[in-house]
Amino acid sequence: MKTMNVSLPDTMRDYIEEQVKLGGYGSVSEYMRDLIRQDQKRKAQAQLETFLLAGLDSGTVTPMSDRDWTKIRQAVQERLNKKSDV
Repeated sequence: MKTMNVSLPDTMRDYIEEQVKLGGYGSVSEYMRDLIRQDQKRKAQAQLETFLLAGLDSGTVTPMSDRDWTKIRQAVQERLNKKSDV
């Protein structure tokens, strides 16, 4: 793990130190890692929502048949088998 130094105004540093105490974090680093994880989750959620909206706007809805689902399952299984062969 590498170290990163960040310069903050005193008010932000005080806020972070208070959050560490109140939030039960063991250190400022632990608090910062949690903030970064939350940001990553938010961005992943936003990307997923963008993909879902693009899918909804992508054209006419067609019903899925049992045959369609079988093809999808087979394609997924083939991908999984290729990954396990590597």
